[in-house]
Amino acid sequence: MPGPDGQLRCPWGVGLPDYLAYHDDEWGRPVSTVDGLYERLTLEAFQSGLAWITILRKRESFRSAFAGFDPARVATFDDDDVARLMADAGIVRNRAKIDAAIGNARVIADWGQGFADLILSYAQPDRPRPATLGDVPAVTPESTALSKALKKKGIRFFGPTTAYAMMQATGLVDDHLIDCVVPSHRS
Repeated sequence: MPGPDGQLRCPWGVGLPDYLAYHDDEWGRPVSTVDGLYERLTLEAFQSGLAWITILRKRESFRSAFAGFDPARVATFDDDDVARLMADAGIVRNRAKIDAAIGNARVIADWGQGFADLILSYAQPDRPRPATLGDVPAVTPESTALSKALKKKGIRFFGPTTAYAMMQATGLVDDHLIDCVVPSHRS
């Protein structure tokens, strides 16, 4: 679908300015740091059951509320922090998701670089770009395996569909359509 500049893009990235910027500048770009992957894991978990635009528009509030997604800092959150988060209208106030984000930070803070290494081991650099949106899966064997591996380590609120969305967002798979103007960022 042509964007405002006439260049072809993935159809979902053309409708709203927020989506256009996210599509063109971030989605599918490699993320390899522990903090960056923790942020994407957390935001994808909060998105579950909601439209991505909701999370995208609240992302700066999430960053502020969750200490810049520094797992070591979030791991220290206590009941007062949970109450603060539950009262914060700038984020999605879902107790189960907040508890999971804090619990996941504790796991990741203890795990360190191994967390990023495990996620990055699921990259699929040789998979071709899809031709149509119908060719883009919601779940793959790799996302199912990643979800199970993370669950085994204690990560919560992160099923195979959420895992695949994170894989797309962090460049582990390149699901920009074959005719999309965004160049491949595979190494």
